[in-house]
Amino acid sequence: MRKAILLLVTFAVMTVSCSDRDDDLTSVNIRIKNSSSRIFDRVLVESEEHVYENVGTDAFSDYQEYELAYRYNYIEITSGEETFVLQPIDFVGEEELPIGLYTYDLNITEEGEVTLEFVID
Repeated sequence: MRKAILLLVTFAVMTVSCSDRDDDLTSVNIRIKNSSSRIFDRVLVESEEHVYENVGTDAFSDYQEYELAYRYNYIEITSGEETFVLQPIDFVGEEELPIGLYTYDLNITEEGEVTLEFVID
């Protein structure tokens, strides 16, 4: 009897602990990673609706939900008194991202250009 209860409890614990963090998502969730040597005081993605603040060097922001998102986007980074912009030319051929967790890994080159690496979490 003890073995049966122990087996049942073990099975229940394993079932609950094996769920993915994205099992209950209902939208696209994007966070920012700062891969530059500058602190990002403010990162605007697409519009004022999606603003990330105080993202330190080699740090991640919290996720934000998007109704519609792509592998790249308009990004405006403010660091101190400087502003850096990534302006996509067009979205022709781009498909909407499916529900999931994603990271925009951002860096600023020595020339002041914003680079974006898209990461599926």
